[in-house]
Amino acid sequence: MTDIPIDFTEITELEAIGISPEYFNSRSITFESDYFVTVRESNNNGQNTVAVVDLKNNNAVTRKTMGGDSALMHISSKIIAVRANGTIVQVFNLETKEKLKSFQMNDPILFWKWLDESNLGLVTATSLYVCNIFDGQIEIPPMILTQRHSNLNNCQIINFVANKNFDWFAVVGITQENDRIAGKIQLFSKLRNISQPIDGHVAIFSTIKLDGNTEPVQVFVTGTRSSTSSSGELRIIEIEHDQSQPISYTKKTLDIFFPPDAINDFPLTVKISEKFGIIYLLTKYGFIHLYELETGTNLFVNRITADSVFVATSFDNGNGLACINKKGQVLTVEISKEKLIPYIMSKLSDKELAFKISKRSGGALMGADDLFSTQFNKLMEEGNYNDAAKIAASNLTLRTNNSTIEKLKNVKTVQGSISPLLIYFSTILDNDKLNKIETIQLAKPLFEQNRKQLFNKWFQEDKLECSEELGDIIKQYDLNMALQCYLKSNIHSKVINVLAELQRYDEILPYCQNINYKPNFLHLISIMSKSNPDKAAEFTSILYKTPAIASELDPEKVADIFYSQNLVQQGTTVLLELLKNDSPEFGHLQTRVLQINLQNSPQVADAILSNKLFSHYDKPTIADLSEKAGLYQRALENYTDIKDIKRCVIHTSSFPSDWLVNYFGHLNVQQSIACLSALLEDNMTHNIQIAVQVATKYSDLLGSNILIKLFEQYNATEGLYYYLTSFVNMTEDNDVVLKYAQAASKLKQFNELERIVKDNNVYDPEKMKNFLKNANLEDQRPLIIVCDRFNFVHELILYLYNKNNLKFIEVYVQQIDPIKTPQVIAALLDVDCDDNFIQLLLNSVVGQVPISELTEEVEKRNRLKILLPFLEKSVRQGNQEQAVYNTLAKIYIDSNNSAEKFLRDNNQYDTLTVGRYCEKRDPYLAYIAYEKGLNDTDLIRITNENGMFKYQARYLLKRSDTQLWNLVLTPENIYRNQVVEAVTSVGILELNDPEPVSLTVQAFMNNNLKMELIVLLEKIVLEPSAFSENTALQGLLFLSAIKYAPNKVRGYIEKLDNYDPNEIGPLCIEKSLNEEAFQIYDRHNMHSEALGVIISNILSLERAVTYVEKMDEPELWSQLAVAQLYALKSEDAIASFIKAGDPSKYVEVIEVGKETRSYESLIQFLTMARKSLREPIVDGALLLSFAQLGRYNDIENLLKEPNVINLEQVGDQLFEEQNYKAAKLCYTNVSNYSKLASTYVYLGDYRAAVESARKASNIKVWKLVINACVGTREFSLAQICGLNLIVRAEDLGDVVKLYEERGYFDELIILFEQGLGLERAHMGMFTELAILYTKYKPEKLSEHLNLFWSRINIPKVIAQVESAHLWSELIFLYSHYDEWDNAALTMLERCAEKFDHTQFKEIIVKVSNLEIYYRAINTYVQEHPSLLIDLLAALTPRLDISRTVKIFANSDNLPLIKPFLINVLPQNNRVVNEAYQDLLIEEEDYKGLQIAVDSHDRYDHLELARRLESHELIYFKRIAASLYAKSKKWDKSLDILIKQKLWKDAIDTAASSQNSEVIEKLLNFFVDSDYKEGFIALLYAAYNIVTFDNVLELSFMNSLDVYVRPYEISVRKEQYDSIKSIKEKIAKIELRGGSIPADSRPLMLTGSTSLSSHNTGF
Repeated sequence: MTDIPIDFTEITELEAIGISPEYFNSRSITFESDYFVTVRESNNNGQNTVAVVDLKNNNAVTRKTMGGDSALMHISSKIIAVRANGTIVQVFNLETKEKLKSFQMNDPILFWKWLDESNLGLVTATSLYVCNIFDGQIEIPPMILTQRHSNLNNCQIINFVANKNFDWFAVVGITQENDRIAGKIQLFSKLRNISQPIDGHVAIFSTIKLDGNTEPVQVFVTGTRSSTSSSGELRIIEIEHDQSQPISYTKKTLDIFFPPDAINDFPLTVKISEKFGIIYLLTKYGFIHLYELETGTNLFVNRITADSVFVATSFDNGNGLACINKKGQVLTVEISKEKLIPYIMSKLSDKELAFKISKRSGGALMGADDLFSTQFNKLMEEGNYNDAAKIAASNLTLRTNNSTIEKLKNVKTVQGSISPLLIYFSTILDNDKLNKIETIQLAKPLFEQNRKQLFNKWFQEDKLECSEELGDIIKQYDLNMALQCYLKSNIHSKVINVLAELQRYDEILPYCQNINYKPNFLHLISIMSKSNPDKAAEFTSILYKTPAIASELDPEKVADIFYSQNLVQQGTTVLLELLKNDSPEFGHLQTRVLQINLQNSPQVADAILSNKLFSHYDKPTIADLSEKAGLYQRALENYTDIKDIKRCVIHTSSFPSDWLVNYFGHLNVQQSIACLSALLEDNMTHNIQIAVQVATKYSDLLGSNILIKLFEQYNATEGLYYYLTSFVNMTEDNDVVLKYAQAASKLKQFNELERIVKDNNVYDPEKMKNFLKNANLEDQRPLIIVCDRFNFVHELILYLYNKNNLKFIEVYVQQIDPIKTPQVIAALLDVDCDDNFIQLLLNSVVGQVPISELTEEVEKRNRLKILLPFLEKSVRQGNQEQAVYNTLAKIYIDSNNSAEKFLRDNNQYDTLTVGRYCEKRDPYLAYIAYEKGLNDTDLIRITNENGMFKYQARYLLKRSDTQLWNLVLTPENIYRNQVVEAVTSVGILELNDPEPVSLTVQAFMNNNLKMELIVLLEKIVLEPSAFSENTALQGLLFLSAIKYAPNKVRGYIEKLDNYDPNEIGPLCIEKSLNEEAFQIYDRHNMHSEALGVIISNILSLERAVTYVEKMDEPELWSQLAVAQLYALKSEDAIASFIKAGDPSKYVEVIEVGKETRSYESLIQFLTMARKSLREPIVDGALLLSFAQLGRYNDIENLLKEPNVINLEQVGDQLFEEQNYKAAKLCYTNVSNYSKLASTYVYLGDYRAAVESARKASNIKVWKLVINACVGTREFSLAQICGLNLIVRAEDLGDVVKLYEERGYFDELIILFEQGLGLERAHMGMFTELAILYTKYKPEKLSEHLNLFWSRINIPKVIAQVESAHLWSELIFLYSHYDEWDNAALTMLERCAEKFDHTQFKEIIVKVSNLEIYYRAINTYVQEHPSLLIDLLAALTPRLDISRTVKIFANSDNLPLIKPFLINVLPQNNRVVNEAYQDLLIEEEDYKGLQIAVDSHDRYDHLELARRLESHELIYFKRIAASLYAKSKKWDKSLDILIKQKLWKDAIDTAASSQNSEVIEKLLNFFVDSDYKEGFIALLYAAYNIVTFDNVLELSFMNSLDVYVRPYEISVRKEQYDSIKSIKEKIAKIELRGGSIPADSRPLMLTGSTSLSSHNTGF
């Protein structure tokens, strides 16, 4: 990593400075700049505090109690903005305590951010705002910037940025799409007031100056990762191009690389260094991408942190990037000024890009000197002097080269143009300072041109480098400036000269060494100290440097001069010069200097002590003063008392960490431990790193056990982890390794945890496994490794499956141990895992799995077919394992897929396995398999059972196997006759080979087929034939004689000699021809076999003894001893074995000795045997013999001696024999605490049994001990056992059963109550305790459920609570299990007396079965009618309103729900409307009814009108008329209105009908009724509908001319106006020269007759 082009540093770790890891998230931490980190915390009292980490002040943490939900520190000042309740914003200056802003927003602020030094950006759900904090308007809310775009809906806002001019803004949000994080951006132009939606996760505005432009251009940079693919894009576009700039920025679209495994990674932030033109893009997973802004070149990609990042900001004035990860590390990244350019040239091979970036940096980047030199010379040669000057000005090497300026000076310029040399100087001065050569070259022409003011400006701005030569030039024009130049150049002689010229004599004294004059130096120093103390001090120091003068100066008096005037700094400066030799004679002065500085300038004293300038001062005094001054390091260097040391050592922030660690090396063990305790007790978070370093460095001296206990005492997990890291790989203590693993787990050091469980061989696997399971890590690889190493595979898979960690099952078989795949598949099948997952898992490890084990496990579970794809794929890949073909055969047989062809053609399957598999499926297929594999027994059996004797006969002759013949021809074979018949008929006569014939004869003989065999032998053996002298056939002859003519055997022995005695002898013995057998063996000198006949067949041990004594061979004695042994003559046998010196039959001897209980003799034999044997059986039998005789002392002595006893096995045997005392000795010797505990149980020592069980940590042992303890009422001991059992869910039921069967309910409850506090307490314990409370202490159940409902198996407890009729608890459980239906039903059915309406209302709205609503309504009607409306209001959103209203209508209870009806009327539901109308009619509320029918139109208008028509109230009749009118039933409506004399309503109704017939009918009625007022009113109301001629006719016929005259005048006037208008239009047309077609001309009619035939109302 040494050649990477970035500098990556860690500023701090937030946890190390006291910030809790629980706040390491974007909700609690804001990070606006590299000045401050702001953390919103909550203390133990529930108060909110804000912790501000000052990154520029040694990471100092300041906490302030502040309310609010968010806080932002200013970018660079100690100004804080606090937001409360989402809407209230206040901004304070923490230094001046001034309130800068205080306002309240109308909508909650969802996101806010500092946009620059003055402005805050605010985002609400609907709008964007910008607030100027320093505008002086403290309480005025910010004005809205624009509306929030719809593309940000449902997005979490993560950023708000603006350009420098604040006319472009961008808001960034993220949302979930396609199971990935998608980014959305709203880009807003303030000048255009337009927003544009863009896809993107990050955005930023920046500027860049392009070659050829005089001003920078603005660019907008966005980065995104597609939610549908893995690709990412970085887009760069120019905005608001300035037309005065000739070069515009070319749009760039660049790829962002994401690793394949970083599926959910996305860009988190983007920052741009405008100085260098570098884009920093950081992703969520910590990948940093560097791009060059102008070209878009991807410079570098790397990961800077393994932990995900949640917030980031700019660093180093925008030239880098800072971020905070989930671990709390504050990290920074910026380009390496030394390595970037070499990296680009070497790694990217892009010299042009390197030149471009180096030039842009103004020489700040190193490594491009050759490029600049080449470019400079090239431009000079081309005559491009201006560009050459700019190139030279941007490179340090060219600037320090004298020839560069000379080249530029020698360039001849055109008059009026700018000199290249001036361009050179201007370019440098814009960004940097001139060097010595450049300053001199610039000064000469400027002073010659009388431009001293310009030179002075640069001089005062420190843009020029001073030198003697420069001073000489300046002196000619300005003495004061020259003096400054000489002073800066330290040209003392010329300083004195200039001072003399300026008559500033008091400044000459420092140079008095150059003149031969010695004034009163003390007096001079005193005078100078009063006017210019610094000069006096300087002068005095110079004097002390001159030995001739120094000897005349009294140091005490010099010190008095300065210190008496409180000139501490000056006096110290002088005395330091005097005391620099650290002479003992000036010890008092050393003390005085340190004392005064500690009291006035502690930092000076600190510097003196740190540089070890003094060593003869008064150390106790100085130590005390150092402590008071806060210089704790100096105090520690001088203190010797441990109390003083402890008091100082806790101020660790005052010490360099390496110094403090080394300091502990000067302390003894007790002092070191005391100091470490003080550090951890004072501020563990801050001091833990120091403690770890000390513990690591001095571990051997202090002792690891003491240090571990120290860290554990203070719960310093992090410290313990890093301490153990230093030696965990070398320790042999398994507890140390376990503690290290636990610490690593707590700190989420999963890689280290994985390493330790993989590589370490010390830890206890059972403990480690249990710990990892209980830890429930995010990464289960450590648990996988442990289980794999120590064969806990089945338990592992069950655990992972139950935890739904299928991906880690894949990791296990694919990456860690494919060999264990069979066990994994078996476990998955046991839990009924999905087949697809299993097949995918198998396909991923083809060729790596032991097939036989896999098929065995799968076949046990009758799931072979699931392996077919996997097996076929294995075969295709060349797998030749037999197990593959066995399984394929089984699958093909089951699926009837060319099974016979497979069995005949394939030679790689196991015929026996496949044949047996076929037997019940297809016997013929089984026969094929058995024939191929020569599986005789199975072939005979299957052919017998299925009548396949022909196949069997052929096979028998082909095989010619004696055993097979014996099997077939045995009398027990019920099929023997069929087989013989088949053999005879199939072709035995066709055989030419004598071997099958011989075997066939022998088979007949063996199976007592006398008649058949005699005939066969006569033809083959007794009669002359080619086989007469055949040895085999002679043997057959003997065989026949032995079986069927034993009296002839002795004669054959004399006559025949071409036979094998080893074959014939046993046959004689078999047929009880023992003497014949003895003769055969004895004649052939086979003494051992002869003795065997005597012993085993003749059964004469006495004759055997005689024979052995005659031969006297050790082998025969051993043989005799064995015989005696089996004859239970143990004493004789042992004696014979001893004579033979043969311990080989020790097993049999031991067995016989045990059976005959001859333990004393057995001990003698075993003692002899141990001299030559080292066998566990021998030593074990000796121990057992001692135990049988009760010789426990001998057992102890034996165990002390070297032995090879399998003590555990022997102990088990003794345990079975109930010799518990001896068993205890064995188990104790091998530390088998499991069995030792069981032994103690039987010995009645229950406390020792519990202790052994604790050491054994074995479930079976715990069960045994708890059974014994409970049985003897040792409940305190039983509780210890029970606590170790109930933490295992599978054993919990047995414990409960044990106690309950014995009636110990209270003790059982106490056991579970104690168990809840265990670290391994699980759901089953909380559940079982709830059940116990339900059964035996229901009064405690409610409290238990309230506390632990989330940790209870609610369905299991529900069943018990329901059976116990604990209704309130049952409702509680239903509610917390989201069984809202059952909760509601229980309240309705079971809680009538204690019914809680509020609770029921909360439950009922969540039920899924809406039928419960109506059941609840009926219940409320009957039992809680006063609460009915409240219930209906809650249920309204999900009720079937029509059904609900019908329920009340049918039960005549509508008045109960009138408020409900009013509430749902806006829905305009027909049933509701009609029910409400019925209610209003019943109440005779005609006003309400009128409003209802007018407001809501969904009801039967005519039916309602008919009902109202018959109502006795006129108001309802009137409503009926209006309803008829709405239904166009005008006649019906008018009839009602006329009958009720509602004339106005009748006139309005007629007019609204727009029907002339209806109107004329009413007119006639008014005329007939002589109701002239109605007649006139109707004419005006229906003026545009009635026909003029009918009106005139009615008036003429009924003498109403006077009444219709106004109507007639109006009509005439209207006609006149219309005709006039038509004429005017015609005249206009004619004036324009147009003509009107004849058919389109208006018909000009005169006379009332024609006009009256048309309606008026033009």
